[in-house]
Parts: sequence; C-alpha cells; structure tokens
Amino acid sequence: MNEKVRCLIIGSGPAGYTAAIYASRANLAPVLYEGMQPGGQLTTTTEVENFPGYPEGITGPELMEDLKKQAQRFGADIRFGMATATDLSAAPYKVTIDGEKVIEAQTIIISTGATAKYLGLPDETKYAGSGVSACATCDGFFYRKRKVAVVGGGDTAAEEAAYLANIADKVYLIVRKNYLRASKIMQERVMTNPKIEILFEHETLGLTGDKVVEGVDLVKRRGQPDEEKVHIEVDGFFLAIGHTPNSGIFKPWIETDEVGYIKTIPGTPKTNIEGIFAAGDVADPTYKQAITAAGTGCQAAIEAERYLSEKGL
Repeated sequence: MNEKVRCLIIGSGPAGYTAAIYASRANLAPVLYEGMQPGGQLTTTTEVENFPGYPEGITGPELMEDLKKQAQRFGADIRFGMATATDLSAAPYKVTIDGEKVIEAQTIIISTGATAKYLGLPDETKYAGSGVSACATCDGFFYRKRKVAVVGGGDTAAEEAAYLANIADKVYLIVRKNYLRASKIMQERVMTNPKIEILFEHETLGLTGDKVVEGVDLVKRRGQPDEEKVHIEVDGFFLAIGHTPNSGIFKPWIETDEVGYIKTIPGTPKTNIEGIFAAGDVADPTYKQAITAAGTGCQAAIEAERYLSEKGL
C-alpha cells in the first residue's frame, strides 16, 4: 500500500527545511526526506558568517540543525531516506524512496540542491573545511591578506578569482588549458587585475600542509617535453569547476537547462508541471546562497498551499 501525503519535500538544505517550516505552519502536514546528505552542502562548511540573525556566526551543521528543529516544532515529519525514482505523469505524483517505498503526493517541493564538482583528489577530502572550499562568497573572508588559488577556466572561476582579489593579497588562477573559457569581459577583468596571476597549462597534483592547506603541487604542460613540477604556497584552495544540480530523477518530466538546473517560471518556484515546485540550488545557477535558498523554500511552500486550496485537496 502506497503512503499518501499532501505535501512531499525532497531534500534538506535551507530550502527544504524552510519549506517544511512554512508548510507545517499552514497545516499541509509535510513529509520531508533528507536525502544522502542531511542538511545539504552547508554541512560541509565550518563557519557561516553571512546568514542574517547570527551576529557571532554559526557552523553550517548547527544552522541546519536549528532549521530542522524549527520545522519539527510545527509538526513537519522529517525522515531519513533518499528519493530514487519518480513518476510525475499524473497527480497524485509518485516518488520512490530508497528503491522500495512509494509515496503518493498531491504536491512536491524539489529541494535536492546541487553538488560542487571536485577534481577527485584525496587531499580535497583531507583538507575539507581546512583550506579547501567550493564557494568564494562563503569562505573568502577567512583569507584576508593571504594567498589563495582558484581552479578553473570558465566564468565561475574568473568571478571567484576577481571576488577573492578584493580580499586576499594574491590569487593564483590555475587553468588546465592554454586559454580561458570565460566570457571576454571576465577574461579582461582577471587579466588586468594585478593581484591575479594566471597559471595556464597547469594541473593540480595535490595539496600540502600540516592539518591546513599551506601549498599546492602542480604539474605544468603535462605530457610535453618541457613538463615541469611547480609548487606554490597558498592558504586557501578554491574549486570553481562548476556544480551538478541533483535533478536526474526528475528529468523525464521536469524541464531543466542544459546543465540540469530546473527551469522555473521567473520570479516563482513553479515548474512546468502544476503542483510541483523547485526551491534552492537545484533551480539556482546564479546565487547559490543559503539565504536565497531559504527564500525560495518559503515561496515554494506558499505556492503549494495555494495549489492545494485551489484544488480543494
């Protein structure tokens, strides 16, 4: 027997938990599945200083725990488990959890987030939260007047490098190819910035340091006769090679852009299917902040409530 719910929230970052707060206060009896990483990307960050209401800052895991408790206080049913398949061909919409249990939902809020792409080096895990970051806006401040490296050659990497150049003393931009893929305007911005040094045709081999990042081992012109090993001293290592939105299981039904971000009607969390809403980083290629994710979680819950009352469900 399939379980029937009025409002199903998939994913548990700031967007999912905020949606759960609003949905439970609106008596939608929401059920939220936390997914593989309860609390989402923020749980991999140490200090969060830019979330309003925490003048002393707060750790990512604590902030997520606070949001979760707030949702539970109003009766949200928060469960451990991961959505593994969907059938969104007709309402009630069917979502399979952990490959076995099927939930039939009148409305769905998709807040599955995005996953930062990593190079796949063991050192990235080793120094996670100790010098390795995938978000300059989040962690740049900790590197005031210090040296940092950014990996990537596209617009994201150029933007992160330019942002960090306002804070750090020196920014190395590590680019695998012999050119930047970034737009012309962003290329000019990094090339003319005296604080940014672009290392073309360099690849990262590993990170060095005692407990925290202190340097990067690189190889220049790998596979060429003049290949050479290079070492740079830095305090921070920023990945800017893009994000992968966690939207795969919705793809057959929900419209996404070419990268996989869910397309919403501008200014709303509405997708191309009525009663299904997207919130947070899974639908946000631009800002990717906890506070903006929380805002769209609120919007999604309000729209879900409106949809249910219009349908008399």
